[in-house]
Amino acid sequence: MINTNLPSLTSDFLEVLNGFTVVEPSFVTLNFFAGEIARVEVAICDKNYSFEYAYAPKNQIEEKRLTKRFSKLSLYRALVDFTGISLPWGALTGVRPTKLAYQNKQNWQEFFKDTMFVIDNKIALIDDVLKSQEGIYTVDSPSRGLFVSIPFCPTRCAYCSFISNEICKEKRINEYIDRLIEEIEAAKPLVKSLRSIYIGGGTPVSLTNEHFERLLKAIGKNCVEYTIEAGRPDCITREKLEIMKRYGVTRVCVNPQTFQDKTLELIGRRHTAKDVIEKFHLVKEYGFDVNMDLIAGLTGESFNDFKDTLNTAISLKPENITVHTLCLKKGSKLKESTKCLSDGDVAKMVEFARLTLNENGYKPYYLYRQKYMAGNHENVGYALSGKQCIYNVDIMEETTDIVACGANAISKKVGKKGGIITRIAAPKDILSYINRQPQIILEKNSLFN
Repeated sequence: MINTNLPSLTSDFLEVLNGFTVVEPSFVTLNFFAGEIARVEVAICDKNYSFEYAYAPKNQIEEKRLTKRFSKLSLYRALVDFTGISLPWGALTGVRPTKLAYQNKQNWQEFFKDTMFVIDNKIALIDDVLKSQEGIYTVDSPSRGLFVSIPFCPTRCAYCSFISNEICKEKRINEYIDRLIEEIEAAKPLVKSLRSIYIGGGTPVSLTNEHFERLLKAIGKNCVEYTIEAGRPDCITREKLEIMKRYGVTRVCVNPQTFQDKTLELIGRRHTAKDVIEKFHLVKEYGFDVNMDLIAGLTGESFNDFKDTLNTAISLKPENITVHTLCLKKGSKLKESTKCLSDGDVAKMVEFARLTLNENGYKPYYLYRQKYMAGNHENVGYALSGKQCIYNVDIMEETTDIVACGANAISKKVGKKGGIITRIAAPKDILSYINRQPQIILEKNSLFN
């Protein structure tokens, strides 16, 4: 634990420290002193630092924001000096760097570079994302997105920290689908104008054909972008694809994560790279756009392994390729078995992906960051021209209302001009969701009406 006179910011300081694994939190002290010139004193082991900033907040909200910013910035500057290590995103620790760029639109590049010490190629990445979002990014849209959660998978991947149940062991699937359909019907009056639909999880296509069709029939056929996660090739069948086509689905996620068979076995997948390729072609046979996820930094993979995976994905030409950086969270098997996450070749992998995808016509159009990411990097979605996924932009930039249904689903109502966001989160546990579903419906009606 960090010693500080700002205990409410302890978790924020630990986020900064996460990129400097050579420093133990207990060896760090940070104290903030307000005044016309704010002073932040940082001690790391037996070395002391002092930083000063012009400090004239206009209100209490700005006071909290500046206190947090200057404290985290001071800690970062002290850690860089103490360790000799600098991070690609500098002192930025937030999930959505693009959101900060939109908020500082006139001088965001200068702010990122000179104040937060973000390196040039990350600034260029943000700039490319903002350009790709032109015509999609919107504030105060009357349309809303619909998200439906299916928290079931055939098996649990070793890197996964989501609340996802192995479908063969789940005894309440019938009851869950019944309650979910009731919630979807109750949500329809809240979505008078649809912008996008996304069914995620989990692996929605792990449901039986009967359950799957009941679900899509309840949602109905809509002439909007309509995405379903079908990440596991062992669950993709002609029957499922025909159901999707019948109900107006436009986009399918086929997520290999890697095209290395040795790694697929290591992370708990019951299929091969060849299976992914075969099912990809089957999905394209039905005319769907495809989103494809890859992970840089998977345990045991070399740069050449990742290079081969990326080149294989590009050769298939899916409309979207998202490159995730491995993130070890509590609850994942890899987190439990891995003591320390090293940068290794991850920086090289991420930069290779950026350059190679760009050369092949893929432009970055959304990005986000998470805690405990290898090398303190990011997740980036790339798309061919005109093939950006609207839902991905909306969920990451948080400018559009999302009406969400199901266990672990989070509904979001966005204030005017992208203002304060109000959230309602459903329970993660299946039984708790089933029991609380009537109350969740009431809470959503109150929020969106």
